[in-house]
Amino acid sequence: MSKNLVIVESPAKAKTIEKFLGTDFTVKSCFGHIRDLIKGDKAIDIAGGFTPKYEVPADKKNVVSELKKLAKTAEIIWLASDEDREGEAISWHLSEVLGLDKSKTRRIVFHEITKPAILNAIENPRTIDEHLVDAQQARRVLDRLVGFELSPVLWRKVKPSLSAGRVQSVAVRLVVEREREIDAYNITSSFKVTGQFSVNGKKFSADCNQSFTSEAEAESFLKSCIGAAFQVDSVDVKPATKKPAPPFTTSTLQQEASRKLGYSVSRTMSLAQRLYENGHITYMRTDSVNLSNLALNAAKEEITSQYGEEYSKIRKYSTKSAGAQEAHEAIRPTYFNRRQAGGDPSEQRLYELI
Repeated sequence: MSKNLVIVESPAKAKTIEKFLGTDFTVKSCFGHIRDLIKGDKAIDIAGGFTPKYEVPADKKNVVSELKKLAKTAEIIWLASDEDREGEAISWHLSEVLGLDKSKTRRIVFHEITKPAILNAIENPRTIDEHLVDAQQARRVLDRLVGFELSPVLWRKVKPSLSAGRVQSVAVRLVVEREREIDAYNITSSFKVTGQFSVNGKKFSADCNQSFTSEAEAESFLKSCIGAAFQVDSVDVKPATKKPAPPFTTSTLQQEASRKLGYSVSRTMSLAQRLYENGHITYMRTDSVNLSNLALNAAKEEITSQYGEEYSKIRKYSTKSAGAQEAHEAIRPTYFNRRQAGGDPSEQRLYELI
């Protein structure tokens, strides 16, 4: 039996990581969350400080049983779930359910599935971040409390099977308020005039510098222009620069994939998940536009070799949002010299976009 047990979230990720680690490591998947709140309205002990009550669902009992056996014989257990609220909670639940000894448990994180990243994570373990675990639990508790309180109201007042949640209920409120503002807005119309001109065989358009409150007023102005002579008063020539867009965050990736590829949000994230698990891109859930120095240097090297030194200009982007998760990099290829990636054309198109 291996001395080290590495537990990750997905089996695809486990296969990729197992290639990078030696025979002393066994890599297993927990298939996401291994326990959740119990069913019904008794899941949250409100009187007892909103304490949640968890259970291992039936479809995860075999997974938990296998991991318990492997954990008993391993010298070190490495919890390698994703570095976000959900991932941290998964590591905490694994530690609780498997009864792991803290002295032989290590928490590791990585933002890309490459051999250097995995080995670096092994060399720099940490403990479970209790603050992130608390944040995830608070979120899950609110989901359950809000859902159990509001969903029955919807069933009675609107129709059965509707759901209300911590996020969607607030979002609906914002949409309704915005719609009421739109309904209350007094619509006014204005008319603008655009002229088409031809000078020495070259055509261009110019806008009139005033707008008109009625169609009749605009037509009157046009009639007054019949037979008029026009001249170009001056021409201003200004240099223009076009800067590249920042690297992708989760939201900007979803937006561009929808606009350019016609992918839905769920499809984009599913394809990105597979690209990440197979080691082609960095972690796809991030709101940071930062890139590591390693990535910047790799990009510079690839651009220089392909197009020349004059096309390489390193830019360091920073996230303006105060609540951004800066621990992650932006979404980028793990290897800049890899042109093809993905198991099907859909994955390849998204990889090319990234």
